[in-house]
Amino acid sequence: LLHGVQKSHWEPPTCTSFRSRNVTILLWYWPFSRSFSLKGDVCWDLYRIPHCILVDERSYFPSADVVVFHNRELQVGLHKLPTNISRPSSQKWAWMSLEAPSHNGNLHKYADIFNMTITYRRDADVSIPYGMLLRREAEEHVNEDNSVNKSSLVCWVISNYKSHHKRSQVYNNLRASVPVVVYGRWTKNRLPSSELLPTISRCYFYLAFENSLAKDYITEKLWRNAYEGGALPIVLGPPLGNYKAVAPPHSFIHVDEFASLNEMGKYLQQLAEDKKRYNEYFTWKKQWKVKRYTDWRERLCNICSKYNSLPKHKVYSDLDAWVNANTSLNI
Repeated sequence: LLHGVQKSHWEPPTCTSFRSRNVTILLWYWPFSRSFSLKGDVCWDLYRIPHCILVDERSYFPSADVVVFHNRELQVGLHKLPTNISRPSSQKWAWMSLEAPSHNGNLHKYADIFNMTITYRRDADVSIPYGMLLRREAEEHVNEDNSVNKSSLVCWVISNYKSHHKRSQVYNNLRASVPVVVYGRWTKNRLPSSELLPTISRCYFYLAFENSLAKDYITEKLWRNAYEGGALPIVLGPPLGNYKAVAPPHSFIHVDEFASLNEMGKYLQQLAEDKKRYNEYFTWKKQWKVKRYTDWRERLCNICSKYNSLPKHKVYSDLDAWVNANTSLNI
C-alpha cells in the first residue's frame, strides 16, 4: 500500500484466466492513421496474452467479439460507425480515447451504442493509463545523488501556450521568484525529441503541467518527461489525492500543496541546495519502476485480459454523462 492505495501490478495473464476459445478484437481503423504490424500472434508474442486475436481487416466484423472505435476520428468525420451493417447480438462495441473530456466532443449521439470504454481512467472497463508502477522483483541500487550534472533549477516544455490558461499563469507567477527555462514550439528553444530527456535530466525540477484538469488524466508529462528524464516533477492537474493514488510515494510536488507560488519557489530553492532532502524524492526507484503504454497493440490486447470479467449485456445509455462525470477544464 502506497499512500493508503494499492498500486497497479501488471502481470502477463495466465491461460486459466481466459476461456478456451480465442477472443477476436477488431480495430475498425488505426488511431491517428498510424498502423502497426499485426503479423503472427501479436498479443502472445509481444505481451504474453493468450487466446487473443487482434485484427484490422473489416471482413472479420461478423465474427469479432469486440470492435474498437477510436473517438478522435469519429469526431472529426474521418470515420463513421458501421450502423448500416447487421451487428451480431453478442458483439461488443468499444469506445476508446486517451483525451481529456474537454477534447472528446459531443458524445450524446452515441447513447445506447457502446458496451465498453477504453480510456486512461481507472474506472474504465479497460483502463489504459499513460503510465503505471511495477514493483521490482528485488530492490535495485539507484543513483545516490540525483543532484549531479544539474544546470537549471526549473524547466518546462510547452507547445500550446495561452496566457489565460492556468498553467501559464502558474508559470508566470513562479518565474517571479525562481528562474524557469522554457523549451518547446512556443519558444525559440525548440527541442528535438532525441534531446528531450537528456535536457530534462539537467534540471532539478520539471513542470509536469497537464493541459486539462480531469479525473486520472495524468499523462506522459509525468511518467516520461519527469520520471524517465530524472527531474523532480512539479505537478498541476487532478487534485493531490489523485496523484497520490497512482504515482510513487514522495516522488512529486503538487502546486496545491503551497499557499502561494512564492512560497513554493522558496521551497524549490531550499530543496536544490539540500542534497539529502532532494534525493529522498528518488528513493522510490529502489522498489518501483515505471511502465508506460506506448504501443496501441498492447492497449488493445489488454481487452482480452478483461473480457471475461465484463458484464455480458452492459450498454452505455449515456456515454457523454460517463465521460464527463468529472468535467474537465482546460488549464
